[in-house]
Amino acid sequence: MDTPDPLVAQLRAAGCVYAEEEARLLREAADGEALRALVVRRVAGEPLEVLLGWAEVAGVRVRTAPGVFVPRRRSGLLVRLALEALAATPTPVVVDLCCGTGALGVAVAHHRPDADVHACDLDPAAVACAQRNLPRDRVHLGDLLHALPTELRGRVDALVVNTPYVPSPALATMPPEAREHEPRLALDGGPDGLDLHRRVAEGAPPWLAPGGVLALETSESQAEGSAGLLAATGLRTELHRDEELDAVAVLARRT
Repeated sequence: MDTPDPLVAQLRAAGCVYAEEEARLLREAADGEALRALVVRRVAGEPLEVLLGWAEVAGVRVRTAPGVFVPRRRSGLLVRLALEALAATPTPVVVDLCCGTGALGVAVAHHRPDADVHACDLDPAAVACAQRNLPRDRVHLGDLLHALPTELRGRVDALVVNTPYVPSPALATMPPEAREHEPRLALDGGPDGLDLHRRVAEGAPPWLAPGGVLALETSESQAEGSAGLLAATGLRTELHRDEELDAVAVLARRT
C-alpha cells in the first residue's frame, strides 16, 4: 500500500480540490522552509497562482502579483475566439480591456507575435503587474476605453474583454481565495453583474476597425443579456460556449 502524501492530505483538508496537482506545483516552486511557508499561506487561503508567481491561460504562463485579479483558465476561450477572428488579419491591433495581469494580451501576443497588443486597467496595481508581462508603453492606466491612446480609435481588430461580472449580492458566496485576496474592483459587476458590460457596449463600437471583433466573457445566466447589450449597438453577435473550460463568451463583430 502506498504511503499517504502528508502534503496532499494537508491541502485536501484545507479544501483544495486538486490537492495532488497543487502539491506537485508547490514542491517544484520551493523546498524546505520555503515550501513550508508557501503551504501555510495556501492553507490560509491565498491563491495558488499568487504563491507560484504565475498563472496559465491558453497554454501561456503569465506573471501574477498579490492583490491583482488571478487569470482564470476559462478566459482561454476569449483568446481562442480572438485568434480565430484574426487569422486573416496581418499585423492586427489587439486590446486587452480590464487587463489585470495582462494575461489575455500576453496569450494573444504569444500566438501572434506580429500583433500590436495594448492593455489597460483602472487599478494601478494591475497596470504595474501587466507592465511586467507586456511592453510598458503598451499598458495604459485609466477607465475602460478612455485609457487608450486616441490614435487607436477605429483601428482595433480585436478587443478582448473580461470585465467584472459577478453580481454584487453574489460576492459573498465566492470562494475565500477570491473574495479575500482579489480586489472587489476586479469582481463586482453591479446589481445584476452587467454594469461594465453596458459601459463596454456603449463605448466600444467606435474603437473597432471595420470587421473588428469584441470578445466578451460572461456567464451562462448572463449570456443573453450580455449579447443583447452588444447587439443593441449594431454589432453582429454570437454566443460561444466551451464545456471543457466551463466558459461562455459573446463574440460581437463590427460590419
